[in-house]
Amino acid sequence: MKLKTIVICFVLLLFSKQLIIAQETEEDKIKEVISLFFQGLQNGDTLLIKKTISDDLLLQTTYKNKEGHPILKNENVSKFLNSVASKNPKDNWEEKLLSYHIKIDGAMANVWTPYEFYLNNDFSHCGVNSFQLFFDGKKWKIIYLIDTRRKLGCKN
Repeated sequence: MKLKTIVICFVLLLFSKQLIIAQETEEDKIKEVISLFFQGLQNGDTLLIKKTISDDLLLQTTYKNKEGHPILKNENVSKFLNSVASKNPKDNWEEKLLSYHIKIDGAMANVWTPYEFYLNNDFSHCGVNSFQLFFDGKKWKIIYLIDTRRKLGCKN
């Protein structure tokens, strides 16, 4: 009887461990959306990118001009998607995300991702992406993306 109880407990423990491992967290789902976005960017696949973004996506970038003054630039989403679609297939765009800092409150999430960008395996620039995502009850979508871009102060 003791052996049977031990075996049952062991089997239940194994199954509960499998269930815990198999459960995908909201953070995992958010990381997957961001990963798919960058997969689409790297492969020139606008259809994949469109699966990750809201129809009302707000896209901005900030950088310093030649005089060193900060600039905030609104990016046109259609122009962005066209540039991705017209990417030379021989060009390798790789954005290495160095970490994820994810904050979630209900249907809203913020993700801060420091990055390094490489063009054809050569370092181009670094900075930080700040994503705002919204959960529509079915999936997470990127509703706002702003990034910084710089060549100095990078750890490459």
